[in-house]
Amino acid sequence: MKKTKLMLMVFPALLVGLSSGTAQAIEESSFSKSLVPGAFILPSDEESWTWGMAPMYDEAGKLHIFNSVIPNSGRWVENSKIVHWTADSVEGPYTLVGDLFSSDDIGYHNPQISKVGDTYVLVYLYNKHNDENGSMQEVGIATATSLDGPWKESPLNPIIPASGEMNGATINHASNPTFVAAPDGTFRIYYKSMTTKHRLREISMAVSDTLEGPYKNHEGNPVISYADQQLDIEDPYAFYYNGMYYMIVEDRRGVKDMLEGNPLPVNHRKSGGLRPGLIYTSKDGIDWGIPEVGYLTNEIYFGAPLARSERPSILWKDGQPEYLFLACHDKDPTAGYYLKINNWKGR
Repeated sequence: MKKTKLMLMVFPALLVGLSSGTAQAIEESSFSKSLVPGAFILPSDEESWTWGMAPMYDEAGKLHIFNSVIPNSGRWVENSKIVHWTADSVEGPYTLVGDLFSSDDIGYHNPQISKVGDTYVLVYLYNKHNDENGSMQEVGIATATSLDGPWKESPLNPIIPASGEMNGATINHASNPTFVAAPDGTFRIYYKSMTTKHRLREISMAVSDTLEGPYKNHEGNPVISYADQQLDIEDPYAFYYNGMYYMIVEDRRGVKDMLEGNPLPVNHRKSGGLRPGLIYTSKDGIDWGIPEVGYLTNEIYFGAPLARSERPSILWKDGQPEYLFLACHDKDPTAGYYLKINNWKGR
């Protein structure tokens, strides 16, 4: 499939032709309107597939990307590893530096990268599949003073275990984390959670007074949930910018349709990023309210057959958001694509 660069189509606000008092238009955000299509990057070799991108510039301006590589002969939940790439710009070419985290006993998947002071922080899905939990997804964290390493995994890993209680149910899943240094000096990890109550994906938060942890689950978890509507939400990317918290997520099963009063029939709820993503805004990072459209689809950006666009992650430059990266599960062996963020300053 040939991917060609097209001009971004800007859509008016979505309309709702409903009389329900709870339904409302979910409009396209200024963030989404700022996005300009770039290109697909990081192709895989014949024996594996690549997934997602966690990008960061180093002090010299070199671009580093950390992402997942999974062997075709294996399963992502057990055999995924995190690898390290470098380039002089987003356009590439990219050089594979090598494996960052790889283990026969632990699946490393879906990394996100941040920086706090002089310390780089990598959070990721941590699946110790050979232990007594039997492949229970949890959250890991590692730190380094250089993107070239050495990286030190926390002795507290899993930093957020799949255990404890939430709303009278047992937590049995914690994955796909995103890290935020809050303005009050605390540190937050937002993540996808599930419990024994319903096996539906929600967004929860854990907080620590120190970067190293331990991290404690927020008493009001989950902070975003549509479980009462039997809908999932996942793949959060959270950040604090110009006095507000933001969270970009994958609309996995039609949250937007439900909020607009047009819930998809159960047998038409195809799972995954086959629809525009959402962006939430919050003053405190706890109460998130109603989202807007956060990004569109590969079909709209590139004129390609619709595929799953997921795992949003921002590349920052001098404190400003420069590019949005999205994983894309299509027929081509690339990790995904990037979009230029054109002069967005927040709400």
